[in-house]
Amino acid sequence: MKATIGIRGEDINRWEGRAPLVPADIENLIRHHDLSFVVQPSELRAIPADEYERAGALINDDLSACSVVLAVKEIPLHLIQREKTYVFFSHVIKGQEHNMPMLQRLMELGCTLIDYEKMVDASGRRLIFFGRFAGAAGMVDTLWAVGQRLKWEGCDTPFSGILPAHHYRTTDNAKQALSELASPLAQGLPEVICPFIIGITGYGHVSSGAQEMLAVLPVEEIFPGDIPELRASGGARDRLYKAVFKEEHLVEPVDEQSRFELQDYYDSPEKYRSTFHRYWPHMNVLINAIYWDHRYPRLITKEQLRAQTTSPVRPRLKAIGDISCDIGGAIEFTDRATDSDEPLYVYDPIHDSTITGIAGCGPVMMTVYNLPCEFPIEASKDFSHALTRFMPHMAAADYGSALQESGLPPELKRAVIVWKGTLAPDYKYLEKHFD
Repeated sequence: MKATIGIRGEDINRWEGRAPLVPADIENLIRHHDLSFVVQPSELRAIPADEYERAGALINDDLSACSVVLAVKEIPLHLIQREKTYVFFSHVIKGQEHNMPMLQRLMELGCTLIDYEKMVDASGRRLIFFGRFAGAAGMVDTLWAVGQRLKWEGCDTPFSGILPAHHYRTTDNAKQALSELASPLAQGLPEVICPFIIGITGYGHVSSGAQEMLAVLPVEEIFPGDIPELRASGGARDRLYKAVFKEEHLVEPVDEQSRFELQDYYDSPEKYRSTFHRYWPHMNVLINAIYWDHRYPRLITKEQLRAQTTSPVRPRLKAIGDISCDIGGAIEFTDRATDSDEPLYVYDPIHDSTITGIAGCGPVMMTVYNLPCEFPIEASKDFSHALTRFMPHMAAADYGSALQESGLPPELKRAVIVWKGTLAPDYKYLEKHFD
């Protein structure tokens, strides 16, 4: 019997134009693997429905005949159907409170949940991701934010000519626009903001995407440990400085007789404390692209920012692009996710409050929730190409058997959060997060 795969229309906000599979890949799957597809029509999707229809998919709102339903973002509770297999970014693996009702609903209805985020190889490396595009859009949006903030402060810079990422059709278009700033930047930035230092935490796909955009500008990479000295010396005005932080730069052992060991940090983060306070006060911009959960030390706390803001030295940190966007997480004052309609807010450390926009006491926060949707077609194509090879396995799996006998390859078994209404063994810990 031919398996039917459904692709739902995204509805999390008006900017979500991505799709998990693109027409060209669907056409190949139909031709070579005898699969059928039902695609929900969507006014938001960046790829028109008629392209899916020409590829051989049926356009229909009703996905009830589909054994497997693909999405990108979370699915509203009232749309979850009994005993169906769903594949999407569920954002539940950290016990995210706002998504626990969805997880419980999937379990109540006997569903199976496969999460793209946990599709990893034997070494734990992710196989399917939008990270590069999150990083690219996040860097563009943050440079735009700092340009607007500095302009509000009366400091005119070339950054004020940058537009938000969704104004550029592709990453290449965005790079071209940024490259046009190279010449005015080379003429020299205002001395009051020099040396202009951009710190980037993390070195994965998100960080790489951010650095890819930055590379078209006159930028010099420095070692994190050199930041304080560079700040003291004044640096050069005709370039930007970039420092990329790995774990070894962010923490140190509490026991001063011990050495930093990466695996030990992963296994026992409580044995380490943050050292990031030695660096961030010297930065103009911070791009946060690290994985974080509650076990790890924070990068910046509210108290640290308050102390810096009330010190005699004027704070340098103008903008934070928190691409990771963990609410109350590595950046403690990341208090909400935003979208592309209102992407920025200012955190006031004195009053522990926020205000939408760029004006106020404190750094501008860029915390757009679904950044890759700012390059929707390009991001969808890249994601789809990576997902395609797993589709025949998803379609052929026996979802009525035990997980181990399902026929799913190891990469997909690792990504099963819920199997037939029951948490998979690796995710039993989520029970403690239920209300």
